Amino acid sequence: MFSAPASVFALSLSYLRRRPLTAALNVVLMALGIATIVVLLLASRQLEERLERDAAGIDLVVGAKGSPLQLVLSAVYHLDAPTGNVRMKDARFVLESKAVRRAVPMALGDTYAGHAIVGTTPAYLDLYGATVNDGRLWEGVREAVVGADVAQEQRLTVGRTFVSAHGVGGVTSHTDAPMTVVGIMGKTGTVLDRLVLTSIETVWANHDHDYGAADDGAAHDPHLDSLRMAEREITAIVVQLKNPAAGYLFARTVDGIENLKAAQPAFELARLFRLFGVGAQALQVFGAVLLATALLSLFVTLYSALEDRRYDVAMLRTLGASRSAVFRSLVIEGLLLAAMGVGLGLLLGHAAVEVAGRAMAQAQGLRLTGAQFLPAEALLALAALAVGVLAALLPAWRAYRSDVAATLAEG
Repeated sequence: MFSAPASVFALSLSYLRRRPLTAALNVVLMALGIATIVVLLLASRQLEERLERDAAGIDLVVGAKGSPLQLVLSAVYHLDAPTGNVRMKDARFVLESKAVRRAVPMALGDTYAGHAIVGTTPAYLDLYGATVNDGRLWEGVREAVVGADVAQEQRLTVGRTFVSAHGVGGVTSHTDAPMTVVGIMGKTGTVLDRLVLTSIETVWANHDHDYGAADDGAAHDPHLDSLRMAEREITAIVVQLKNPAAGYLFARTVDGIENLKAAQPAFELARLFRLFGVGAQALQVFGAVLLATALLSLFVTLYSALEDRRYDVAMLRTLGASRSAVFRSLVIEGLLLAAMGVGLGLLLGHAAVEVAGRAMAQAQGLRLTGAQFLPAEALLALAALAVGVLAALLPAWRAYRSDVAATLAEG
């Protein structure tokens, strides 16, 4: 009986098998549109969440004069080269200010296997609520605590030694100054996972072979030592204010100091999202155009297929198929094509994000995953299926209203 659901479904499948290339084209077009939108949804959401998580609790970043965005990218996310260094005597205003609740200095410039080495204080771990799960914090020069991702990727354990490289590119190595792993941090899901932390004194010692002269056991002039320390350099300071609402005013005050620049991560992050949003919107439009093209192609395919099947439909009607069975067969055909396009599109989109995420993790330290599923994807899939059904309604309605006698008379 043609009106039975199984018979209607089988009829729809048989029509699809008769035009495999046309069906495949419709599915691929729809899949590409869905995949493009899915990639944008996943990438933008995960990048936004990661960037906001890494900057949480940081009101200001203070460093050398230059681009505020570069300052934030280098000091908070460790994705760019620093704007330069500042002397300790200039940084003291920030480090000793009564408006500051917590100021964490950092000295940058070296890397290990592509991971930034950050000379800092234990307060840096407190910013993210991080703990050392294995081993202890650094105490002496050239002792290091490594992030969970670094330890896993490089198979580092407590007691292992490694050689750091000078500069972001890591061209020249400090072969004469190996560092020892004394601790491994627990997984935090933040930027700490991909960093190597050590003392600021370690960075100074690696870049100034005379630094250790102050600790050679001889008597020193305290005034001279103080002057030397004032001339030492750090790269940046991440700041938590007692009153975050006063961040703009404090930043203006810092900017007034000759060698210092202050940047607000929240402001720079919003600016970065606006820049990223322009390209993302263009790609979303491209994906929407692909999806619209696929749905138009689906409509044309079903409409033209109906013209070719007019005699078949008339014969089915004479063999007992009801009008509603013929109508449902065409709607189901459109739904099947849309469902295959949606399924393939979701699969391609998630696979593309996973592949891109692994490449970005190696090159930029930003890990994206294709394993995440967003509620917006379900809405996208439902919308595509609904429009796929709508594209089949007109051909199905024509088949429903067709005159069996006239069609058979035409032959």
